[in-house]
Amino acid sequence: MTSPDTPVRRRIADLPSRADKAFRRLSTAGGVTVLVLLVLIGFFLMLQAAPAFRFSGFGFFTTIRFDPGGADPALGVLGLLTGTITVAVIAVAIAVPISILAALFITDYASGRLRSMLTALVDLLAAIPSLLYGLWGFGFLGPKIGLVSAWLTENLGWIPIFATDQGASTTSSMFIAGIVVSLMVLPITTSVIREVFMQTPPGEKEAALALGSTRWGMVRSVVLPFGRGGVIGGSMLGLGRALGETIAVSLLLPQIPEVSAKILQEGGATISGFIARNTGITDLGLNGLMAAGLVLFLFTLATNFTASVIIARSRSGAGVDA
Repeated sequence: MTSPDTPVRRRIADLPSRADKAFRRLSTAGGVTVLVLLVLIGFFLMLQAAPAFRFSGFGFFTTIRFDPGGADPALGVLGLLTGTITVAVIAVAIAVPISILAALFITDYASGRLRSMLTALVDLLAAIPSLLYGLWGFGFLGPKIGLVSAWLTENLGWIPIFATDQGASTTSSMFIAGIVVSLMVLPITTSVIREVFMQTPPGEKEAALALGSTRWGMVRSVVLPFGRGGVIGGSMLGLGRALGETIAVSLLLPQIPEVSAKILQEGGATISGFIARNTGITDLGLNGLMAAGLVLFLFTLATNFTASVIIARSRSGAGVDA
């Protein structure tokens, strides 16, 4: 017979509560809904783009000109895709270094009051509509940045991307569009990188400082290795944001499909901007726009998938314990 004072082993059963079950069902339904919508969008684009693919065949991916009307119609996405990638790469190349520096200053150098103010300011940039960015770039930045473009052409014109044709205009260029899009990418990349840097274990940072390391030495040996996955994730997220930007680039570029390495002179087009400029087109032209949208859709999916693979292989914190 067991004494009342004898401890009794209690069986612990890990049974989810009603709230847990309801939340799991809701989250599963949300994930499945997103996946279904993604498949439906892709299926719709494929159906609408089929006539354009039948008309152009594989030449749709190798043709620069996009002109469904006239005596010699042509449908091609090469010029649009080249401009889309060029603008996105320029934007990410400008935004990512600034985002890393801004995130480091906010997390490891700024005081508490200044940190909260800068965090709010960076987040506020994401709330500005892209139309305002486009108008600002078109009305203010374009004429001002022309002086920078002229200087780059004069001093670095021997590099192909900084060369321009004789007498070419430097307004409405992919360089200006990339700068404006970089401002739109900046808050996203900074927020992601900042959140990862803030998760750096304080003990490791204090240990580095206690061993005589300078603040920059601590950042270089602890914070940056820990946040490597966040930097990659923020950069790829910014790239996806830049690839899909529509309104700003539709205002800043003439939307003329071309393949050119001269980013400082007027010209260029992106898939999203070209679609926005030609929304009233019908018949074969509409099918061509749907096909271009399908290419952008698949390209963005591939970018995000690649980002997930890279992040999975370089988790934040890897290498800090070594």
